[in-house]
Amino acid sequence: MTNLSVNINKVATIRNARGGNVPDILKVAQDCEQFGADGITVHPRPDERHIRRSDVINLRPILRTEFNIEGYPSPEFIELVLQVKPHQVTLVPDSPDQITSNAGWDTKANLEFLSNILDTFNHAGIRTSIFVAADPEMVEYAAKAGADRVELYTAPYAEIYPTSPEKAIEPFLTAARKAKELGIGLNAGHDLNLENLAYLCKQIPWLDEVSIGHALICDALYLGLKETIIAYKNCLKQ
Repeated sequence: MTNLSVNINKVATIRNARGGNVPDILKVAQDCEQFGADGITVHPRPDERHIRRSDVINLRPILRTEFNIEGYPSPEFIELVLQVKPHQVTLVPDSPDQITSNAGWDTKANLEFLSNILDTFNHAGIRTSIFVAADPEMVEYAAKAGADRVELYTAPYAEIYPTSPEKAIEPFLTAARKAKELGIGLNAGHDLNLENLAYLCKQIPWLDEVSIGHALICDALYLGLKETIIAYKNCLKQ
């Protein structure tokens, strides 16, 4: 079954809006695990507008499931990942002021840059993933760079899905098959929700992991965190 990694950035955004430590990021992460999440994802940014460097450091020893840190591989980010040593690091091509990730890497144009960074993380025993568009060539060059996995940027899928699920999934199936052919792992994330997640996983049953934050936390406002995680897990069942 595809694993569910809960991105808790939005919880940190709520905490930071008021100051103090409510909601408690560490407790929320542990509760997500208790309610059935297979992992926790964080995306620390240079301005610490949600997840802080200290959150990342404090989360590592208390988590019992997989810890995924995603971000742009600046020197500061690389230093933090090597210090914390999560189970997985996901490289995204974000600029420091981006609100959210909105594109995948051009892995062909950045092959040398990515290869050097991936080599550093691989030698540290950290599984590596590269955020890419649903493009077989980008998947191929991610593999050439030495990535253990790719994470497909699923916003285009989510945009088209309500009107044409078959059209929405087509490029993702092609990219997923390329990853399978190359023998690298496959993750997915961005704008996945309770409406479109089950279809994605049914069509790509070899998907290793989905990382979901914004939609899941929004659903939790109505359903509660436990019931929301159960609902998302149900979508992943084949």
